[in-house]
Amino acid sequence: MRILIIVNKIPYPPKDGGSIATLTLARNFVKLGHQVDILTMNTSKHYFRLDQLPLELSRSMRFIGVDTPALISPMGALKNLFFSDKAYIAERFYTEKFRDRLELLLDEENYDVIQLEGSYMGMYMPSIRAHSSAKVSMRAHNLEFEIWERTAKNASFPKSYYFSNLASRIKKMEVKQLNEFDAMIPITKRDGKILQSLGCKLPIHTTPTGFDVDGSKLDTSKQEFPSVFHIGALDWPPNQEGLLWFFDKIWPIVIKKHPHLKFYLAGRNAPDWIKTMKVKNLVYIGEVESAIEFMNSKAIGVVPLLSGSGMRIKIVEGMALGKAQVTTKIGAEGNPAQDGKELMIADEPKEFAAKIMELVENKDLFDSMGKNAYEFVKKEFDNTVITQSLIDFYKSL
Repeated sequence: MRILIIVNKIPYPPKDGGSIATLTLARNFVKLGHQVDILTMNTSKHYFRLDQLPLELSRSMRFIGVDTPALISPMGALKNLFFSDKAYIAERFYTEKFRDRLELLLDEENYDVIQLEGSYMGMYMPSIRAHSSAKVSMRAHNLEFEIWERTAKNASFPKSYYFSNLASRIKKMEVKQLNEFDAMIPITKRDGKILQSLGCKLPIHTTPTGFDVDGSKLDTSKQEFPSVFHIGALDWPPNQEGLLWFFDKIWPIVIKKHPHLKFYLAGRNAPDWIKTMKVKNLVYIGEVESAIEFMNSKAIGVVPLLSGSGMRIKIVEGMALGKAQVTTKIGAEGNPAQDGKELMIADEPKEFAAKIMELVENKDLFDSMGKNAYEFVKKEFDNTVITQSLIDFYKSL
């Protein structure tokens, strides 16, 4: 099959959940013998020169980039709030330049499947229908409106008002789009059920992000035990919100009993206030060249999410490396891992802290949970099985 993937940021380097999800599936389409083109916005925030892509990528699939600012500004947000009924965070991803390049590409090429990565790309459906007869799927990485609803719930006024308004507008857009495609590809079964409850009548095929679980990637030779770590996009509001909660409510409980325990924080695009946080035993690392090497060098992962939606890919990535991790119920959403067996789950600060300390104090528990996590990912998130299942679904359309 000829497959066109349309995405709002270049999925390279694959250092955040969205990029990992997009690039992993694209690579596996190619691995299974299909031809892949990726039409991508090259935004100011995530700009990457396409001529710097690894040869392994540029030779196996075609990348077509379109420079798209997609900038966020306080003035732009206020103008949108008072003079538009559209979601500002989505509106900035619709440009005539990208639309024209998409239409030209569709006039030049015949695709069997066009896969849209996220609801913002759904705004280009009129152009797609006018210039292509391909089957179109929406790959829902998450429920975007749900992220902002949860963020609003945890924010104080006036941010709570703005986020609530934004969530309402995004939900209106996503519900309106629901049946404009030929298929819906949620990343979790939970999201699929919610989409159906909102009125989606399309064929639905759940496609989580898969992993090539390779035992050679497991390396505890340099692991610092005990130690605690977090890795993620540090410009993503749910990650920021969760980390503030963790350092305020949970970390003080942990280090009171374990005063020498260190917390390593890694991730890209951290704002200055994160880089300069005064937290006892916090070691700020910033962006790392290899997430695998970073996680292999540390012990207990924490993902303290209070909002967000979809699948927490970094959690599964850590599980694939045999990491024992502690997260919240929201962090574990869409992940069938069992609390206490493959993953630790807690919402209350004292319970969250207790589970971290249990892993710190019980090396056998730490080791067994890591082994269970690795075997779980190997069974539930096999890349080839997941991708072939999606290809079979596309053929059925």
